[in-house]
Amino acid sequence: MTQSAPSEFIYAPPLEPYLQVLHADDDLLVVDKPSGLLSVPGKAAKHADCIELRAQQRYPQARIVHRLDMDTSGVMVLAMNPAALRHLGLQFERRKTRKSYIAEVWGQLGEETGEVDLPLICDWPNRPKQMVSHEMGRPALTRWQVLERKNDCTRVRLFPHTGRSHQLRVHMLALGHPILGDRFYAEGAALSACGRLALHAESLELHHPADGARWTFDAEVPF
Repeated sequence: MTQSAPSEFIYAPPLEPYLQVLHADDDLLVVDKPSGLLSVPGKAAKHADCIELRAQQRYPQARIVHRLDMDTSGVMVLAMNPAALRHLGLQFERRKTRKSYIAEVWGQLGEETGEVDLPLICDWPNRPKQMVSHEMGRPALTRWQVLERKNDCTRVRLFPHTGRSHQLRVHMLALGHPILGDRFYAEGAALSACGRLALHAESLELHHPADGARWTFDAEVPF
């Protein structure tokens, strides 16, 4: 029998803070998305609340450029005009951005740094879960660095080279160290160790659409 957790989940996104703006100008809107809020509307009407909707209530011209998983918090950038949307979209597509995440994973990683180079594909019977597939998966690369070792877990900084769905979550699971509070991939003590997914988009570096200058945006880690 396949797991039914996703269908049992009740969508109750946080209302405070409603929209946390890190930066806004004529081309960019940068926000700190809370855990539990969708990036874009879901299919059901009750899943309409999302970072895109909240942003457009204040900035009607804002458009989503990329997404974070609902359970992940942190830096997201939206475009404020069509030219900026194209410019930013190409940066993500061509991997001209640099992203770093903070996570807490179950157990103790054996080394101080490392990388996971495992191709990923959707696990269709259990979607939206993803899985490793050497035969059918798309290339995915994550580098990691240990920041702090605790009794039962390790705090790490993650650097995704690619941007596959659930990439960081599945790659950490593949190492045998699921991210704390991950309702899709963690079990037992690893699942109950944190009341949310312990994954946060800490930093995003990109070229500003106006002049190509390199900008870095950061969001404080909430766990």
